Amino acid sequence: MQLNFKKDLLPHILGIAIFYAIVVAYFAPLVLQDQVIFQGDILKWEGSAKEAIDFREATGEEALWTNSVFGGMPAYFVSLEFAGDITNTLVSILTLGLPHPVNSLFLGMVGMYVLLLTFRVRPAFAIVASLAFAFSSYNLLSLAAGHNAKIWAVSLIPVILLGIHLTFIKKWILGAGVLALGTLLQLKFNHVQITYYTVIIAVIYSIVRITKDWKTEGMAPIGKAIGFLALAAVLAVGANIGRLATALEYAPYSTRGQATLESKSAGLDREYAFSWSNGKLETLTLLVPNFYGGGSSTPLGAGSASERALRSQGLDPAQINGFIAGAPTYWGDQPFTGGPIYGGVILVFLAIIGIWAAPKESLYTFGAIIILSLLLSWGKNLSWFNYLLFDILPGYNKFRAVSMALGMTLFAIPALAAISLERLYQSKDFKPLYASTAIVGGLLLILAVGAGLFRFEGAADQSLPDWLIDAIRQDRKSMLSASAWRSLGFVAAAFALLYFALKEKISDLLLGLGLFALVCIDLWSVNRHYLNEESFSANPSQQYFAETPADQEILKDDSYFRVLDLTEGLTATGKSAYRFHSLGGYHGAKMRRYQDLLDHRLNPELNAFVTKAQEGNFDFEGIQTFNMMNTKYVIAGNAANAVFENPAANGPAWIPNQIVSVQSNQEEIDELGKINTKTQATINTEEFGEVPAGAGQITHTSYAPNELHYTADMAQEGLAVFSEIYYPEGWKATIDGEEAAILRTDYLLRGLLIPAGTHEIVFKFEPKSYYATKTPMIIFQYLILLCLIGGIFLTIKEKNAKG
Repeated sequence: MQLNFKKDLLPHILGIAIFYAIVVAYFAPLVLQDQVIFQGDILKWEGSAKEAIDFREATGEEALWTNSVFGGMPAYFVSLEFAGDITNTLVSILTLGLPHPVNSLFLGMVGMYVLLLTFRVRPAFAIVASLAFAFSSYNLLSLAAGHNAKIWAVSLIPVILLGIHLTFIKKWILGAGVLALGTLLQLKFNHVQITYYTVIIAVIYSIVRITKDWKTEGMAPIGKAIGFLALAAVLAVGANIGRLATALEYAPYSTRGQATLESKSAGLDREYAFSWSNGKLETLTLLVPNFYGGGSSTPLGAGSASERALRSQGLDPAQINGFIAGAPTYWGDQPFTGGPIYGGVILVFLAIIGIWAAPKESLYTFGAIIILSLLLSWGKNLSWFNYLLFDILPGYNKFRAVSMALGMTLFAIPALAAISLERLYQSKDFKPLYASTAIVGGLLLILAVGAGLFRFEGAADQSLPDWLIDAIRQDRKSMLSASAWRSLGFVAAAFALLYFALKEKISDLLLGLGLFALVCIDLWSVNRHYLNEESFSANPSQQYFAETPADQEILKDDSYFRVLDLTEGLTATGKSAYRFHSLGGYHGAKMRRYQDLLDHRLNPELNAFVTKAQEGNFDFEGIQTFNMMNTKYVIAGNAANAVFENPAANGPAWIPNQIVSVQSNQEEIDELGKINTKTQATINTEEFGEVPAGAGQITHTSYAPNELHYTADMAQEGLAVFSEIYYPEGWKATIDGEEAAILRTDYLLRGLLIPAGTHEIVFKFEPKSYYATKTPMIIFQYLILLCLIGGIFLTIKEKNAKG
């Protein structure tokens, strides 16, 4: 096959170079200066993962369990690697060595670009849409927050749809290889909610495509396509079997699994799941970024109404500047937000052109994705629809922050926009252009002129004085109006470019360059409010986890214990987990029983303890649940004298002298509020039968995340309680080398029935979900590579055969 470099290669080389250059330019401190984005959630994760990472570096083995967070939990979702896994190498090659996490945006642009080429969109137009897809404020806000896995999962949506589309257009093996690769990587980054939405996208596309092909070609090619799609799915699942097996093993025991208490329901609580529901009018931020005032904390310019009101009250400049630097301008329906969801008004304008210009299959596919994703994002604001889905859709009640569905919206809008632009340019039909201009331009004009129609009342107003409320509402009104005028200006400029292109006054290349410049300016200027030079730091971890005098005081103790950090609470920053075994931490899927303990025992005990401590009474005997968790130290501040040793802590293991029998989980967790956990222990006799109380001593002798050793000297056979979280999958206990059954005691701790005499006790964590899947997983990864390489080879061979 003879390649025309200028026609066949140069546009794509330039496109990829443009994508690379944009990432480098926007994230120059990260790419060129070795700085990193200050990501709050990633810092919290780093604290939670420190034990597992340190263990890997020291031993070369995986810490499949960690005691650093929430008393202990599987490390599968904290930090887990597989020997021989090639996915990191694949990512590095595909993203040309760009650093994590911004390499996801580059791959997202390349994936969208190639996808649009297969929809016969010319390169100049595909580049515009690819830029808009990757650099939507949705992605940049998520990067600023540290939601790296989410951005990777979203960025891989075009790659996955590309594989499906190639398969349906009879590039069987290539399509299967691309689909398997995209799904392999998306599953690797383990954002199940975005993967769920990706499946919805794939189903919508497949339904539209099958309906079309069935009418024109019959079922034979459809059946063949489905077969190759199934093959790709098998390969992708097989190449992630280790990650999926460990996740499936843990899921029933997490907060996303079955309830343990009768008062709870399976999955997430509905109110919790729909906390972040996009308002119906909030959808207009797709057109007008500051429709709802931007983010919950937004800088106001000089001369704002709020500044004038503050000055009129005689406040000092520092107070005024502090308020203006982060004013509560957001007045939408969500509890708070980092900023608006905005993907470029020009792309919305072009997508609406598609109502008249796009091929019906593309309009139905991407239009359905847009409409459905918006409905899903409204959550509780469209309760009759979303509560029904929450109750009946398999797995849907495992997810929270339904506004995340806007990731689908911001994929479908630029895809439909590019296809619509291509067909409009080919047809030279002005009617779709005029119709879209009337709709979008008219709406923007109404919002710009009639901004005063809204009340601009926000939840933050309750904490403001009346004189300041009026001012902040005036600023919100000004922001909406100015933002609408701004969007109208971009639409007018895009209209002019399209008008002259359809009149054949400018070429398609100039049209593409003009639109690219407009979209780049538009998105760049919005995103810089939320991720800019101030978002980067040379070493945020060093500052965030700086060792305090309090840490130094506790580090003098080399025994085995847990800490309670009152400065961060039980579910906040993850700072204490960086150096110590902590009762708190940061994770989106805690163990269900630990969440129960937080709700029913730990939080009430903590509140009572803090109240008494503020009066000078440190009632350590009153925190019996904390004591059974071996909470030896309480941290009340950063100073050395802010560390308090708990004399009532039960220690790593003990022998209770009384067994309290219970018959249900509810009864057991209620009993924990009544018993002395050092001398008494609960056993659910419905599950574990009668267990005798013993007498003796037990001593902890060594610790590793996956292995704990004890010595027991029992005067009388009976129950020993260990301050370790009970998890029925993977943990094995031996007494003098003989395996012993692990019992659950005190609702979520481990217990063993130990015979009289002196014994060596060992707990080891060896989950089959990890060890049995390591080798097959790597084999499947190489099979995907072979499929992809074979598909590329056959495609080139086919083109050569056709000349």
